[in-house]
Amino acid sequence: MAFQRIVTRTLWDGRTCLLYPFHISLEGMESTILCRDDEDYDAMVKYIFVCARRKKVRVIDYIVMSNHAHIAILAEKQECAKTYSDEVKRVYSMYFQNKYQCQKILQRTEVCIQYLDSDRYLRNALAYIPRNAFDALSRIEDYQWTGYRAMFCNGMLPERCTRVSQLTRRKKEALFHTHDDLSDVPWLLNLRGELEPVSACDHNYLEAAFLNDPAFYFRSVGGVNRAEMQQKLQDSIRFRQRDDEFVKSIDPICNRWFQKGLPELSLEMKIRILPYIYRTRKTSVPQLARCFGLERDYVVRILEQI
Repeated sequence: MAFQRIVTRTLWDGRTCLLYPFHISLEGMESTILCRDDEDYDAMVKYIFVCARRKKVRVIDYIVMSNHAHIAILAEKQECAKTYSDEVKRVYSMYFQNKYQCQKILQRTEVCIQYLDSDRYLRNALAYIPRNAFDALSRIEDYQWTGYRAMFCNGMLPERCTRVSQLTRRKKEALFHTHDDLSDVPWLLNLRGELEPVSACDHNYLEAAFLNDPAFYFRSVGGVNRAEMQQKLQDSIRFRQRDDEFVKSIDPICNRWFQKGLPELSLEMKIRILPYIYRTRKTSVPQLARCFGLERDYVVRILEQI
């Protein structure tokens, strides 16, 4: 059953226009860690929405992990989605540099933008985003740096939330790490000062995507193929090395792990290192299968265990 994937929404500048769904991934390559503590996660989440307001897009859902983030947005066109993702990367880089005195950290961070051009693709992407929480916890609902708890919650909020618009200018600047005027936002903060996603996400769009059926949504979250969606949303639009260059680039990692080059690794060693290579290098399932000498379906099964 179809729904309105392309919708009319009012943007922050007051314009009402057609918006299209996009998925954005922000991924720290190699050893880059984007979020080192709770303050960093909180800052990244807030920048996702501050930048959406600046660049006139709407956030459907998001998740922030230690070395990557996924954001589903509604934007007027691909260029708007790119401008938005570049702004998130820019302002978070400034925050990170100021806090840790670490230069050019996000130069080793890759941004991938994908237009979600079918209902099935959109639903799989929206289900895939919260599934990333399994990298950190055994239950998605226990992971706090995601919009998951905004979905199908009937607007329920924790007790004693604070309206951002009612805070003093200095308090807003301290909590959101920005001088932007946030007097018009509907956002709410919980007792820990964290943004409540139900007040900021376009959860009505996600709920409509799953036909306003919570069971349909939760089944989809539980059943989505993470390896397949990572391949579609990130790997298929990356620029990758040739196979010989790729093997040469990962040989030092293999030697560091096992004191052996890639051709000398046993099957057990390949199984251990393959997920790490997949997450930290510009590669794909077919390239991993070719370079590791494994069947493609076998590589997929390994990655599904991540």
